[in-house]
Amino acid sequence: MQGTVGELGEFGLIRELTARLPMTPAVELGPGDDAAVVKAPDGRVVATTDVLIEGRHFRRDWSTAYDVGRKCAAQNLADIAAMGAVPTALLLGLVTPADLPTTWATELMDGLRDECQVAGATVVGGDVVRGDTITLAITALGDLQGRRPVVRSGAQVGDVVAVTGWLGWSAAGLTVLQRGFRSPRAFVEAHRRPEPPYHAGPAASELGATAMVDVSDGLVADLGHVARASEVDIDLRAADFDVPAQMADIGQAVGVDPLVWVLSGGEDHAIVATFPKSAPLPARWRVIGEVVRTARPGRGGTVTVDGAPWDRTAGWDHFAEE
Repeated sequence: MQGTVGELGEFGLIRELTARLPMTPAVELGPGDDAAVVKAPDGRVVATTDVLIEGRHFRRDWSTAYDVGRKCAAQNLADIAAMGAVPTALLLGLVTPADLPTTWATELMDGLRDECQVAGATVVGGDVVRGDTITLAITALGDLQGRRPVVRSGAQVGDVVAVTGWLGWSAAGLTVLQRGFRSPRAFVEAHRRPEPPYHAGPAASELGATAMVDVSDGLVADLGHVARASEVDIDLRAADFDVPAQMADIGQAVGVDPLVWVLSGGEDHAIVATFPKSAPLPARWRVIGEVVRTARPGRGGTVTVDGAPWDRTAGWDHFAEE
């Protein structure tokens, strides 16, 4: 499709975007009315939201519109899975300059649609407004299907800490892009299009997970949230992490210890959870540490590596000094 979103107009753009969307059995009423209607058989709705701004969360010279759509859907749907829920629906708020090519907007929607299909959800509506900078506000919904929500505050002393999914791949890919390269491709693609293990969240709930979170800001940072909420400490074992040979090669080439990417890198959206030691964890779950009694009763929140404080960057903080 040629032209810009300004030439197409608000309602023409909405028609083009919503025409690309399939509906799922969870959607009773899709785009076209004042609001969508999404079924919630469990009687509870799990909801989360994120905002992505061009230049801070994505760059058009690094990622296609389709990549951006896949990524922004993935990071929200992963939050739903990390509560032990099944994703059902996504809503998009799009702020865009009038001179944005219409094809960019439609390819963005294709990416959102396709990532939703991976997770079993669909886009059910949203809003489009004019602004100076491309901004995406994403809201995801999910259904617990009768399960309890797995929250951050449930970790118990003696639990094991286990992870499933990639760790450090997105951070390594970002480092490659920042240095002006586009390979190794697997790591660059991991940054452009993360692959959260959506199935693992509900499965972890069935396995008896006591606490769970997706790794969006960095493993140490995100486990810190669990430790603080649960008033415990967590100790990780460096030897139990998988550092692929190619990641080690990238680290050597750019002078970065790859363990920093694994422990501090975000945006892989792996799922990390705490389980009782007796939980029968499938092979996809890698045990990487344990929950220990805090040295600060009533507080907790310390994440150590091999018993020692992790003295490097723990993960991403939007308001930290850059």
